[in-house]
Amino acid sequence: MQIVKSFFIGLMLIVPFLKSYASDLKDSASFGFDTYADTNDVQVYSPTFELLKTVSKNWLVGVKLRVDAIAAASIRLGYSPAHESPDAQATASKRSGFDDVRYAPTFFVSYDDGENAATVGGYYSTELDYVGKALFANYTRQLNQGNTVVGIGISQSADTWSPNNNRTLPKDNRDEQKIDLSVNQLISPTLSLQFVYSYMNSKGFLSSPYPYLIQNSTFIGFENYPDTRTGHAFALKGLKYIDDNNVINFSYRYYDDDWDIASHTLSTEWLHDINDQWMVGARVRYYTQTDSNFAKPLGAYSPTDKYVVADYRMSAFDSYDFGIPVVYKPSADSAYTYSFSIDYYRTSDNDYIQNWFGESNIQAVYTTIRIDYEF
Repeated sequence: MQIVKSFFIGLMLIVPFLKSYASDLKDSASFGFDTYADTNDVQVYSPTFELLKTVSKNWLVGVKLRVDAIAAASIRLGYSPAHESPDAQATASKRSGFDDVRYAPTFFVSYDDGENAATVGGYYSTELDYVGKALFANYTRQLNQGNTVVGIGISQSADTWSPNNNRTLPKDNRDEQKIDLSVNQLISPTLSLQFVYSYMNSKGFLSSPYPYLIQNSTFIGFENYPDTRTGHAFALKGLKYIDDNNVINFSYRYYDDDWDIASHTLSTEWLHDINDQWMVGARVRYYTQTDSNFAKPLGAYSPTDKYVVADYRMSAFDSYDFGIPVVYKPSADSAYTYSFSIDYYRTSDNDYIQNWFGESNIQAVYTTIRIDYEF
């Protein structure tokens, strides 16, 4: 069936950092709309637009714009939904409309000669209290008659905080470097495997200006983490072509850093062609991590502690994700492709989630709608 075949061929080159526009550059445009809503009254609406334009046989320029419109009580009110902040600390006022809106344009240039593919670009992101800037580049090289692909991706960000609760931060910057190295190997005509190594280094103010900890009616302090963090990740990804109607992709990722957080991520997705127009699938993802070396059990903190944790992502927890993707292509030669997916996400019960949100876990539903057009 045509959709599964196209999907498998398109994913033969998996690059770790950016979408690869390899092999036969084409003019295209896409529009997407993502939504997210969870049990803690956080809602996000994200329209996206992308335009790719070839300027010659080997060169392509692109622009992508993403807007995130966010509604969340912790942004609007400046304090935890589960308990009030000390009056001296919570100075954010109620806002009309969305509580924050992020604008994130990205610009890039790609080159592809059939064996070498490279992309360079940058993005600028601005929101209520945060400005992000980054430069990125990636390169892939096909070897062994295209059966082997090696790649490298690098990025450098330089972000700035400007809290809306009048806090004076010890540092207002957050910078990060990332390097991805990958090897993709076609094992057989129906199986492709990829190994990815990632290095990440962050420095600056690495917590958030807003979460804080209240313990036994005593204000312990705002969350505070070390100002440097170095992490390493190793991932194995696979793509298996079962037959003309079925494809399975799977991945395993291990991560650890000098905050002593270690995580494992397992995911798999099955895609099935119903006919030449429709493809449906099912996916599942499991994530688990240990806690950071500065996280304590709630109740064990004191106002003299150097590091304070309020975010559950610094503690040990598990999460699960179940999703259904759907793809519709009117005909084999149609310029349009329509995609839709819906996912359900849930964390394990966690004391930090209970403390901040007043709920024992986080449950969320998020959706994606996308229209792709080649011209």
